[in-house]
Amino acid sequence: MHLRNFTSNILILLQTLVVWIGTGHLHGQILRLEIEPEWQGQSLKQHSQQSSIQIERLDFLLSDLALKRADQTWLESADWSAFLSLEKNRTQAEADQTPREKFTAIRFKVGVPPQVNAADPAQWPAGHALNPAVNGLHWGWQGGFVFLALEGRWTDQAGQSQGFSYHLGNDTNLATVELPVEFQGGGPLTVQIRLAAEQLLEGISFQEDGNSTHSRAGDSLADKLRRNVERAFQVKAVKHDLYQRPLAAAAAAPSLPSDSQAYALAITQRFPQVNLPSDNPLTVAGVALGERLFHDPRLSINNRQSCADCHRREAAFAEPTAVSTGAENQKGQRNAMPLFNLAWAETYFWDGRAKSLREQVLMPIQDAHEMNETLDRVVTKLADLSDDFQQAFGSPQIRADNLAKALEQYLLTLISQESRFDKAVRKVAELTEEEKRGLQLFVTEHDPKRGLFGADCFHCHGGTLFTDHQFKNNGLKLAEHDLGRWQITGAAQDRGKFKTPSLRNIAVTAPYMHDGRFQTLEQVVEHYSSGVQRTDTLDPNLAKHPVAGLQLSRADQHALVAFLKTLTDDEFIASPSPRSLAKQP
Repeated sequence: MHLRNFTSNILILLQTLVVWIGTGHLHGQILRLEIEPEWQGQSLKQHSQQSSIQIERLDFLLSDLALKRADQTWLESADWSAFLSLEKNRTQAEADQTPREKFTAIRFKVGVPPQVNAADPAQWPAGHALNPAVNGLHWGWQGGFVFLALEGRWTDQAGQSQGFSYHLGNDTNLATVELPVEFQGGGPLTVQIRLAAEQLLEGISFQEDGNSTHSRAGDSLADKLRRNVERAFQVKAVKHDLYQRPLAAAAAAPSLPSDSQAYALAITQRFPQVNLPSDNPLTVAGVALGERLFHDPRLSINNRQSCADCHRREAAFAEPTAVSTGAENQKGQRNAMPLFNLAWAETYFWDGRAKSLREQVLMPIQDAHEMNETLDRVVTKLADLSDDFQQAFGSPQIRADNLAKALEQYLLTLISQESRFDKAVRKVAELTEEEKRGLQLFVTEHDPKRGLFGADCFHCHGGTLFTDHQFKNNGLKLAEHDLGRWQITGAAQDRGKFKTPSLRNIAVTAPYMHDGRFQTLEQVVEHYSSGVQRTDTLDPNLAKHPVAGLQLSRADQHALVAFLKTLTDDEFIASPSPRSLAKQP
């Protein structure tokens, strides 16, 4: 089978993994699974806006697709997998190479086989369903994938909003779903499948069973959830339809000088594989030009402010002030985010308003609160750099798109991966006992009913990148003039949500939060320990905690801060040798 995963609306090709099933080579016979989460026959998203139980996250992995022949034997796939997500509108998975014969059932696993679950997650290429940066479902700390993540909120008898976070995983909880359905293979068809979300919670009491599970051995709630998963899928219809097959984005290779030298970007194998822009390959000349432009104050209206003035290397390319100050001393409303490991991001800024790095780099130049300049004027002012543009892009013409490409190239090289924690993982450094205690708190959920009293950091900051790249309401007291993601989407569920920042280099990127309200890591930890504000959009992984908060002891708070400080990459933030990067006007 040849798997492709794509969103239900845009149909973007995410992977092309060719494998074989059966005995013959079959050409282009398409089978599409369309799985729609519902609640008692109603769209789950619509239901969640009207019910006392609101499901905010329903993400899961599928594997081992098989078709049952009329003779009762099974035609099994090899290496087939899919990632589906309610929040990301990923409701479809596709397979081809289906033979022209009659089938009577479909079977698949919710989860991944043991050999895949135990393997190194960094092996999966960018865009692959099992790439942790795609699915956000790898348990980086205890190993293995989360097979299904079900998170949301519920209203208790006192009318208080509470959270729940159910994560199904571990080999013993691999769920098998078999659905009777008759269809003739060999042609393009869609099998529409209903995922009954109410069935997932069948027989589960938030008050009696608990509001959290991470599928530890002997966890009866996880076993109940697995059995519910196996019964929650139902075939709705089979449609023999023709539809456009998405093609991978194939931008034409740019015309570069014949002597262009590729820029060697070294990325640790512990990071998820990543796609770099095919229409803007990193070159030595392009990166050098981007670095020069990053430090050039002529990008601002009065030639006084460069990108580097707000994004300082010694602060991991963050800004050591609460909110940004523009070229004309005008105050912004948000703290400048640090600039590293940007190649794995899908959106940029605290509210995600930029969909690409190339789009992002031009926004501060034109923002009235920042550089307050026009692109036309910038292009004119940079006329003396025509030779640099010639070397980088094969043309002396300076245009806004090549300006953006040069900045993009430079920013993509800002990879932070050599903290003391990273060295400890490679066993070339050692954490102190207090730092190890902080790590233990970091990766342990807070579940008093099961005797677990962790800091629950890993839900949002797990994995080797220390961020899930999602938008979360983390319990800050909201300011009505800045409601985060809501100002971009207008969706009520996005009120107060901001992008999860990476915790790498967190010790040097103060002040913290989108508005720089906290000056120290101790204040940040205290916020999560006792200061979380409970609102309707509070992230479920925080809403499931007691109303009084985690109530971490002082010793545990100190240990957590000690661990966070091990994430500083001294090599990355070291100041480069002084040099003249831009010609003054």
